[in-house]
Amino acid sequence: MVDDDADLRLLVQGYLDRFGIEVVGVPDAGTMDRALRLRPFDLILLDVMLPDEDGLLVCKRLRQVSAMPIIMLTARNDLMHRVLGLDLGADDYLGKPFDPCELLARINAVLRRIRSGRRKDAVSCVSFAGWTFDRLQRRLLDRRGTAVELSNVECRLLSTFIDNAGRLLSRDQLLDLARGRGVEAVDRSVDLSVSRLRQKLGDSSRDARIIRTVRGEGYVFAADIAT
Repeated sequence: MVDDDADLRLLVQGYLDRFGIEVVGVPDAGTMDRALRLRPFDLILLDVMLPDEDGLLVCKRLRQVSAMPIIMLTARNDLMHRVLGLDLGADDYLGKPFDPCELLARINAVLRRIRSGRRKDAVSCVSFAGWTFDRLQRRLLDRRGTAVELSNVECRLLSTFIDNAGRLLSRDQLLDLARGRGVEAVDRSVDLSVSRLRQKLGDSSRDARIIRTVRGEGYVFAADIAT
């Protein structure tokens, strides 16, 4: 847990310890970096407002070198910071003040989702409409083998569509499946993420779209999947 509020760290440590979760609390990003070099961790609770480095930038650089789950903790409870944190690689976002019970639930939900995703990634490479997506390596290749960069949210969104190909998914279902249950966001943020993913897929034909819009209902991934 990376947070400069010592009282909050102690509160979280004491509560989670009752459920068999060991918490190492540190006050800043520099101390976090040293702790990560000493031992492995299953998950990071990361505050946005740190004394030595912006937590969003910390999230971004962690995601460049590790797939370890990250839950952002912050008093910034506006939509833009939530969406930005998720786009930079956070797996969930919890605003302060929070109930320790909810934090525990979110930790368990994120860990279950990550472990479930790893099991699905046993067959990691899938192909559709000329594209190849390696979910384990988080890499999307076009017909010529050129890599197309995807954000963390876009990777999870594409993986969710592939797992549910041909199935109508509402915006709420996409939020739950791709971003983690409990993440607050408005429908427009889902539409924006889908729009960005479509652009990267070159999915511009309304008659033969890979991701089709069902007006007032949600989205359908219409491409055939091959493993």
